[in-house]
This record gives sequence, C-alpha cells and structure tokens, in this order.
Amino acid sequence: MRIAVTGGCGFIGSNFIRYILRRYPSYRVVNLDALTYAGNRDNLRDLESDPRYSFVQGRVEDPETVKYALQGADAVVHFAAESHVDRSILDCQPFLTTNILGTQVVLDVARSMGIERLVHISTDEVYGSLDTDEGQFTEDSPLMPNSPYAASKAGADLLVRSYNTTYGMGVIIVRPSNNYGPYQLPEKFIPLMVTNLIEGKKVPVYGEGKNIRDWLFVEDTCRAIDLILHHGRPSEVYNVGGGNERRNIQVVREVLRLMDRSDDEIEFVPDRPGHDYRYSVSFRKFQEELNWSPQIDFQEGLRLTVQWYIENEWWWRPLKQRLQKESRGFWTAR
Repeated sequence: MRIAVTGGCGFIGSNFIRYILRRYPSYRVVNLDALTYAGNRDNLRDLESDPRYSFVQGRVEDPETVKYALQGADAVVHFAAESHVDRSILDCQPFLTTNILGTQVVLDVARSMGIERLVHISTDEVYGSLDTDEGQFTEDSPLMPNSPYAASKAGADLLVRSYNTTYGMGVIIVRPSNNYGPYQLPEKFIPLMVTNLIEGKKVPVYGEGKNIRDWLFVEDTCRAIDLILHHGRPSEVYNVGGGNERRNIQVVREVLRLMDRSDDEIEFVPDRPGHDYRYSVSFRKFQEELNWSPQIDFQEGLRLTVQWYIENEWWWRPLKQRLQKESRGFWTAR
C-alpha cells in the first residue's frame, strides 16, 4: 500500500509514519508538509534514507502540490492542521486557511484522483466543553466549539460530512482526545513543563489548574488510526479516548514527581479566554467495532515521555529557543 500523509512532520503525523513503516515493511509513505513552525523535518530525519519514505514540501492549500503528493496513493491520512489554541486566540486566520481551505483542497484532489480511502484527523475539542465532572461526548453529540482553533476543526469536519453526503466519498473522521508523547512541540502542556524544569524554569499553570483533560499516548493513537485506516467503515466518525482523565494540576504534580521536584516549581498564571473546563469522549463505538483499547496507561506513558525529553535535548532546545523568539504570549500551560 502507498499512503499519503499530510502534516507528517508534525507531532502525531511523524509518530504515525514511524509506526506504519515499522509495522508494514512493504508499505510506502509520502509525507506532504509545509514545514511551518509546527512541522519539524528532524522528527523523521533518520528515515530520509529509507526508500519506502519520501518527502514533499508544500502547503495543503495548493492543489498542484497536493496532486503531486497524492499521485499513486491508495489512501490518505490528513493530519495537516494548525492546532495550538493559544495561537488561534491571537490570530485565527491561519487556522481557517489551513484547517478548512486546506481540507477542501485535499478532499477535492482525492475525489478527482479516485482515492477511496481518506482518514481525516480531527479533535475532541470540536464538541466544546463539559461543565461538570460527569457525562461524555459521543459521536452523535452536537459540535459546539469554543476556541477559534476548535471552530476551524469543526468547520473541516462539517465539510468532510458534506463531501460524504454530496459526493459519496466515504471519508472517515477520527476525533482523538489530548495526545502526549515524543516529538510534541515544547509549547504544548506536558513538554513545556518537562523542558522548563530541565532549564530551571517555573511551570506555568492556567488559573487553579482545575480543568480536566483525557490523555492518550501517541502510540495508542497511531494504533487506532491504523485500525481505522484498514478496517473503519466509510463515512463514519470515531472517537478515540485514553480513559485517563486528569485535572491539569494533577498532571503537573505527576511530572514534578517523576522529575523529583516540588510544588514550589509551579507558577499559577491568569486563565486564558474561554478556557474549556472538561473534555471527555466515549470511545465505546470504536472499542466494539474494531476491538481497540489503549495499551499504555498514563503513568507509563508519562514516564516514557519525560525520559524522551530528558534524552533528546538536541531536538527540543533549539526548537524551543526559536519558538520563544517568535512568541506572542502563548508560552503558558494548556
């Protein structure tokens, strides 16, 4: 099989490419990535000499580039997206361009080329926020996004739905919960904490740290997407959760414990606008249809993640320095 991956130099995309080439020795992957601040070619630099892997630099909004990348593909996995909530609050235009218009181009090109297998990677944030500690979103829950980022992803999901209905494309939508693991940008919650502590800096936490997220190790996400790519039903939506709900302050204290630090390292900062209280998705449908469940529990996944950042300063330190120079106020915890 030849798989075209958009956004393959990003966090989940690069982990997915590694997973696929490791699991399927006969597969080939072409990676289309614009190499914006979020796309790092170093994520896959050790694969560049692998004849099964090829890289195309370009934007998903450019039809000719997308046509070139998708040529001969049996399937497409569409990761490419702007994904940082804080950045979207400061400037939502790039999110609309990449997440909505880029998705439209990928859909149009795939349809014109007769590619029948396309998996669109969305997010649990399209459902909005749960205001209590009870209940979960299902695939049938209404989309009620609260940030410009989430709204752009919800717009892309609705566009996919319309192409499924209008053109019979059968695109599958995947909505994972919060991912963590190796190669995640150090502006995101967990890697920001770990790298700050390595640098001798405080760990910033929004508000009182009471917001709740469900954490999913990136390797489990890759397994889920693999199953959906090969066996998911066309035109379906699948929630993929980790079953690891934690308050932000609990996650912070888990990291502090792993790194042998105390609560003195915490710095509480003013909450961000429209900060969603809780995300939680039911993934019963996915479990029942495809017999999937997360394999990495949160404590083990967090230990692996902390260890990876400790051992790979070569990767994150220059990247973090560059991102901080470009910062416009979003270097705070998610």
